[in-house]
Amino acid sequence: MSQQVWAGVDAGSPTTIAWLSMRRVSDCCQTGSQRRNRTAGADRRSSSNPTREVTWAIDLNAGWCRAADHLAHAAEQRALHPRPQDLPRSAGYRGDGKSDAKDAAVIADQARMRRDLQPLRPGDDIAVELRILTAGAPTWSSDRTRVINRLRAQLLEYFPALERGFDYSASKAALILLTGYQTPDGCARRAARLTAWLHKRKARNASAVAATAIEARQRQHTTVPGQNLAAAMVARLAKEVMTLDTEIAETDTMIEDRFRRHRHAEILLSMPGFGVILGAEFLAATAHERFRLRRSSCRRVGLAPVPRDSGRISGNLKRPRRYDRRLLRACYLSAQIAIRTDPASRTYYNRKRAEGKTHTQSILALARRRLNVLWAMLRDHAVYQPATTTAAA
Repeated sequence: MSQQVWAGVDAGSPTTIAWLSMRRVSDCCQTGSQRRNRTAGADRRSSSNPTREVTWAIDLNAGWCRAADHLAHAAEQRALHPRPQDLPRSAGYRGDGKSDAKDAAVIADQARMRRDLQPLRPGDDIAVELRILTAGAPTWSSDRTRVINRLRAQLLEYFPALERGFDYSASKAALILLTGYQTPDGCARRAARLTAWLHKRKARNASAVAATAIEARQRQHTTVPGQNLAAAMVARLAKEVMTLDTEIAETDTMIEDRFRRHRHAEILLSMPGFGVILGAEFLAATAHERFRLRRSSCRRVGLAPVPRDSGRISGNLKRPRRYDRRLLRACYLSAQIAIRTDPASRTYYNRKRAEGKTHTQSILALARRRLNVLWAMLRDHAVYQPATTTAAA
């Protein structure tokens, strides 16, 4: 008969492992080489006893903990992740001490007692790559916005007419202009020469950009102190924005290439409101999940209300506080797009608005309905088929 053992690992101290069985607890709580030796000894005890069923419990599911999940899965062992909200319960255990070994023991004990913890399944390679790519996309977009704001603020200090002349977040030709000409004196040349310079660098609407720059030069009649240094900073910021644009475009290309190779790509693209980016974010967020029930997927996204009943109060439903924000964002944005492109979604949205719900409440209701449909599509491996209405004879 196999012996079941729970191994608790504190993410803040991964070399400290608490081994918990039905009979006793052994902590690896020393420091330095002694801690490493005891941990290695624990690993040897686990591998040398093939009849021992080990369940690993880690309080995080990101970073090196994902590698631990794959190692446990390769060894045909389970890896659970208790919620961080459950760890303060260590205050109810015996003793007032606080140590990494005690935290690891509490994590192992929570994994032993809890029956609602589900192991994360290893995601396929494409979904994991999509998670890596989509995780950095918001950061690059935020960096681009930040650099453009710095560029406009710097340009406004010494050349306000040129700052008002272009939308630098949408015009690549304006950024190309700033890499070579940032001062009123630099723009004081004939339109033909400036247009030829822009054409040489493959800028669109070169003649219009050159005309706008010369017109801005004609409005500027004052030289501001520190103009040369400010112009150098503007040129550097313009090059940084163009570099970020290139990185974002390359990332979008990699996301699209991997998304279209996924087995669920055709199903997601058939759903109104889902494109390549939102579909990739959905796959990335659900790479390690397998929903057996529709309500489980709605709870995971945060679209299913949770009861707040107590005593005589019943039927008090509230929005959940613990859910996947990225997954909810993908479902919310896809539903918001669907009301503009899909007649069925628009009809459902109008019906919810007629019931007195706000725009946000109506979109959330539509997102939950769409998630139920998407869950059934993924379960049956079927693409979306819009309902056809037959006219009465």
